[in-house]
Amino acid sequence: MSRGSINRDEFARYLEQTLDINRFRDYCPNGLQVEGGAEIRKIVTGVTASLALLEAAAEFGADTVLVHHGYFWRGEDARVVGPKHKRLKLLLGNDINLFAYHLPLDMHPEFGNNAQLARMLGLVADGRFGENDIGWLGLPAQSAVATVGDLARVVESRLGRAPLVIGDSSRPLKRVGWCTGAAHSMLGDAIAAGASAYLSGEISEPTVHLAREADVAYLACGHHATERFGVRALGEHLAAQFGLEHRFIDIPNPV
Repeated sequence: MSRGSINRDEFARYLEQTLDINRFRDYCPNGLQVEGGAEIRKIVTGVTASLALLEAAAEFGADTVLVHHGYFWRGEDARVVGPKHKRLKLLLGNDINLFAYHLPLDMHPEFGNNAQLARMLGLVADGRFGENDIGWLGLPAQSAVATVGDLARVVESRLGRAPLVIGDSSRPLKRVGWCTGAAHSMLGDAIAAGASAYLSGEISEPTVHLAREADVAYLACGHHATERFGVRALGEHLAAQFGLEHRFIDIPNPV
């Protein structure tokens, strides 16, 4: 049973301030993307506002869905047809609010994807790199995590999937760089910052060659797998802050 509620506009203002959304030039609008009911009592969080997540949220009786990957991306087809129509019809038909936060959720020092991934993997950050300092740099907290192979085993244990490792697994870890999601293009920034190993969600064909030629290990750990923890942590915070009922729903995704 819901213990509390908050007005939708107050909820939006709180998130705007907490995540400092106005400092970012992003690929999509951050904040309220689809307007639903005015009072928020029951929220669902998830990585992506897929139809499967929305259906699960409606079954749960949620009045609000909060995600990392929402809608209205720069350059996408603006027509409301096909899958987009089905998603919006479900939201509007059930009077469900959709909030989405992309780069602000990646970068938040407490609820952000990089911060939460570090917590999950036992990495201690002491530096930043890349545009807007979005990449994180540091070392494993445990001395037992001494090689690339050790880190790969921690990733598999904590994220539930084996990473694709480019490089020598027996190589000692010196400095580890990480940035969740599709941040393979930041490998060069991580190398310039002094990383001997770099961890992200995805990998591209040129990334393999750069990692090999720079003699830097690359761990591709899954876009979805690396970005499950930020939105969940934010949802738990909001539930505690405002007395809301909250459920994180993980829609499996192999990518």
